[in-house]
Amino acid sequence: MRLALYQPDMPPNVGTLLRLAACLGVPVDVIEPCGFPYDDRRVRRAALDYLAHAEIVQHRSWDKFRAAGRPGRIVLLTTRGDMPYVDFRFADTDTLMVGRESAGVPDDVAAAADARVVIPMMAGMRSLNVAVAAAMVLGEALRQTAGFAPDLAQPHIYKERSQP
Repeated sequence: MRLALYQPDMPPNVGTLLRLAACLGVPVDVIEPCGFPYDDRRVRRAALDYLAHAEIVQHRSWDKFRAAGRPGRIVLLTTRGDMPYVDFRFADTDTLMVGRESAGVPDDVAAAADARVVIPMMAGMRSLNVAVAAAMVLGEALRQTAGFAPDLAQPHIYKERSQP
């Protein structure tokens, strides 16, 4: 499982997604150009010290990303998706891709995706924050493929304290 960020334009969201990926052990592809200098301090601020643990591959363009030849499908998270993400069958070789916060992805990129999934929302709502959307779908994808790190896969049992 991988996460791809298509030309992100909000540094705090990138930092949040890099932190998410580091915590879950998911590599990240950053497809440039970004809408900000990639080494922006706001990315570091959101990612905190987790940035050092993130596996990040930068691609100078969409074409360079495609030329990298990653195995598996590109699954695009989009408000124009044709299948709710909870009904989609993920594979452990999938790359989940999110678009620019301000504009999504261009039509040719959407057409190149192997699947387009949507998060069902209340009528009249436009979209979720890209980091929130990625976390929701990545969580479901990892659940389906048993992709959570082994130490995270064990249920945590909380015992109630007895009251004096």
